[in-house]
Amino acid sequence: MATDPAGAVERLVINIEGQLVALGPYRRDHIPVYQAWINDFGTTRTLKIPPAPMTAEQETAWYDAMSGSSTTASFVIYERSSGRPVGGTNLHDIDYRHRTASFGIMIGAPDYRGKGYGTEATRLMLDYAFTALGLHSVMLTVYAFNLAGQRAYAKAGFKEIGRRRECRWMGGRLWDEIYVDCLATEFVSPILDRVFVPDEPRS
Repeated sequence: MATDPAGAVERLVINIEGQLVALGPYRRDHIPVYQAWINDFGTTRTLKIPPAPMTAEQETAWYDAMSGSSTTASFVIYERSSGRPVGGTNLHDIDYRHRTASFGIMIGAPDYRGKGYGTEATRLMLDYAFTALGLHSVMLTVYAFNLAGQRAYAKAGFKEIGRRRECRWMGGRLWDEIYVDCLATEFVSPILDRVFVPDEPRS
């Protein structure tokens, strides 16, 4: 049981559970929470989207498009102990033939940044990509000024593979965009290898 943003007791739908966070599907009734996250410029400064106001209608349209996508797998990040939604994460541009995807994450609740939630959520998403979906390569981009993001991705298993130089304006100067990836052969499953296993023969 957990408490939702309005204070009501509910049972959350959870797909993957770690030590600090749990991942579950997005919910239409939480759209106002997601809208609040995306309207915080402190949140969006590290994302590719421009700092602009997001209306309820725009957020609902995003939710509907995301929910209907066959090449995106999106999860809400919940604090495990309280059940509070604190961010979102996704695999997008999933290519099942070539076994690739791109990764994204956002810790939308400012009080939950810098506490290891993003690192664990990233590791759980790699576990989902490699162990549940059978993908082989997951990549993302991170801006050079986003030091916290770089640390979290490195701890989760990502390695730098290249840069696009001086392509992001922030704080009066241009910064590099860093490309990082992780391969299934470089990753050890923390959770899902105990779920996605064949049945043992019955004696």
